[in-house]
Amino acid sequence: MNVAVVGAGPAGLGAAWKLASRGDCTVHVFERGASVGGNAGSFEVGGMRVDFGSHRLHPACEAPILDDIRRFLGADLLDRPRHGRIRLQGRWIHFPLQPWDLATHLPLSFRAGAALDIVRKRCAPANGEQNFATVLEAGLGKTICREFYFPYAEKIWGLPAQELHAEQARRRVAANSSSRLLRKVLSSAPAIRRSSSGRFFYPRRGFGQISEAYAAAARKGGACIHLETEVLSLEKVPQGWRLRFKIPSGEESIEAGAVFSTIPLPALVRLLNAPAPILDSARRLQSRAMVLIYLVVGKERYTEFDALYLPGPETRITRVSEPKNYGSASLSGRTVLCGELPCDRPDPIWSMSDSDLGELFQRALSAVGLDKPRPVLDTVVRRLPQAYPIYTLDFFENFQAIDSYLEDLEGVLTFGRQGLFAHDNTHHALRMGYAAAECYQGGEFDRVRWREYRDAFASHVVED
Repeated sequence: MNVAVVGAGPAGLGAAWKLASRGDCTVHVFERGASVGGNAGSFEVGGMRVDFGSHRLHPACEAPILDDIRRFLGADLLDRPRHGRIRLQGRWIHFPLQPWDLATHLPLSFRAGAALDIVRKRCAPANGEQNFATVLEAGLGKTICREFYFPYAEKIWGLPAQELHAEQARRRVAANSSSRLLRKVLSSAPAIRRSSSGRFFYPRRGFGQISEAYAAAARKGGACIHLETEVLSLEKVPQGWRLRFKIPSGEESIEAGAVFSTIPLPALVRLLNAPAPILDSARRLQSRAMVLIYLVVGKERYTEFDALYLPGPETRITRVSEPKNYGSASLSGRTVLCGELPCDRPDPIWSMSDSDLGELFQRALSAVGLDKPRPVLDTVVRRLPQAYPIYTLDFFENFQAIDSYLEDLEGVLTFGRQGLFAHDNTHHALRMGYAAAECYQGGEFDRVRWREYRDAFASHVVED
C-alpha cells in the first residue's frame, strides 16, 4: 500500500522515515522544491552553507527525537552557546537576557517603569477583552510591551498588537508573564545557569542538515523522495486517493491509501477542490511573507554575535544573523550576513531588486549604529511567501472550518507548522511527524489517538 507525504520539511520527513522504517507500506514523498527541508533547509551562498534566516535546535527537543538526530549526525551536531543582542531604546543588551546586563544597560526610566508595572499588575482588574495586546500587558505590564513586544509584533506580523488574536501571544511568547520572564532571566545568569540554559544545538553544515539526514534515513528505509515535483490535485478513489503531479518531463499520477500533508492549508484545500465556503475560509487565513537578504562580506567576521534582534522603528529589518557564528564554518577571509525583512506580497519590498535590497540592508545596519559592512562581495536574496502565520482576530473560526472539513476526509491527515497553521519550532514539527506515523497502522488512522496528540500540539510554545 502506498502512503503519499506531501511536503519534505521536517514534519513530512519525520513521518516518512517512521513509516518507511516499519516496512509495512511504500512511502512516496512529494516536494515542489529542488531540495528537502523547506523553510528549515540550507543552501550555499558565497561558499558557505546558510539557512533561511536564523534557526536553532533547542534543548527543549524531546529526548527520543534528540537521540535520533544525534544518531543521524554524530559529531556534526554541535552544542553551542547562545550569544545574541537586542537593541532596546537605542542600547544593546545581551540575548538571552541576563540580570546584570538589564540592570546596568537599560535606561533608569525603563527599569523603573517595568518594576512599577509589576506592582500595578497585582492590583489591576481583569480585562474581559482578549487579544495579543491585552494578554501580554496583563502578564508583563505596559513598559515592556509598548517598548519591545508591541512594536516588534507589528514589524513581524504587519498588524497592531490589538488586531492580533490572544493565541498569538500564548503560542509565540514563551515568557508572557512577569514571573516567567524573571525565571528566564535568572536561568541565564552565569552563576546559576543550568546546563541547557542559554545553549542550542546546531549542525556543522547548516540547519538543513537535520532534514537531509531524515531524508537519507527515509530513503534507506525504502521511501521514494520526489524532488521538483508539484502535486496538482487530490481525487478520492475507491482505494484511497489519486495524486496527480507534475515533474520536469510532464504529468503523472499515483494512487495512495493515505495522504499525509504538511503543505499550507490553503494549498491543500485547493488540491482537494474543497467546497466554496472552505475555500473562502482558506483565503481568509493570512500569512506573512519574508524577504531574506544575504550579504557576502570580505572579512573574517562582522560581529561576534549569532543574532541581533531589532524591534525598533529605525529599520524594517527584524533580525540579523551571521551563520559563521552558529556552526564551525572554516571558510577563511569572508562571512555572510542574513537580514530578515517581513512584508506582505503586494508590498513593493517583495519585488525590489537584489541590489536595492542589499543597499537597504546596509542602511539598516548603519541606522542601528553598526559599521557598514565592507567590502560587500555579493548580494543574494531568497523570498518566502509564507514565513509566519498571522493570527488575526477571526483566524480561529476560519481555521476551525477548514480543520473540521479535513477531519471528515478519510485517509487525509494534515500536520506540521504549515499544515496546522501553527507557530512551532523544528522539534515540534518532528514530533508531529512521529505522531502521525504512529497513528497510522494497518492502513487505518487512529483518529482518537490523533486527537489526543492534537490537543498536546495546541500547547506548544515557540522557543526563542
